[in-house]
Amino acid sequence: MASRRDIFTSFATKLGSAKEASPLLVRPPYGESESLFQSECPTCESKACVASCDEKIIFIAEDGTPALTFKQNGCTFCDACAEACEADVLSLLHEKTQSSLNAVFKISLEACVAHHGVICHSCKEPCIDDAILFNGLFNPVIDNEKCTACGFCFSRCPTQAISYEAFAL
Repeated sequence: MASRRDIFTSFATKLGSAKEASPLLVRPPYGESESLFQSECPTCESKACVASCDEKIIFIAEDGTPALTFKQNGCTFCDACAEACEADVLSLLHEKTQSSLNAVFKISLEACVAHHGVICHSCKEPCIDDAILFNGLFNPVIDNEKCTACGFCFSRCPTQAISYEAFAL
């Protein structure tokens, strides 16, 4: 039985092949639709969502919309970006429908040192959702049902074995 995330992933893959020119971006939490990001954010002059983020993971993409990068940190779902958003593109009213980000994370079996017999828990330690499971000391896997796509595991992996793909909101 396919999970909801698998369905979204397959849908995003089909969308991605149709729209190769504009890759999907990981959006800040509490956003309800891509159309709101596209219609409201490019005209926002304050860009308060960027300044409000203590983790410094929100940036403004080329199209003028906010997106997330996980190079240094992850999302704590602190609500600051939603509280700062003057256009209500990010809104705490959307919190119940958006309890995770629009991304799916994966661990590369080839690049992950734990899959090659080295004890490494770098990805598991920052995961507050306990979404990274180990078979004994080795072989980490991401439980997609628990993963909120916060991104903290991404920057912590010493071999860059973790990747992610955005899917449509």
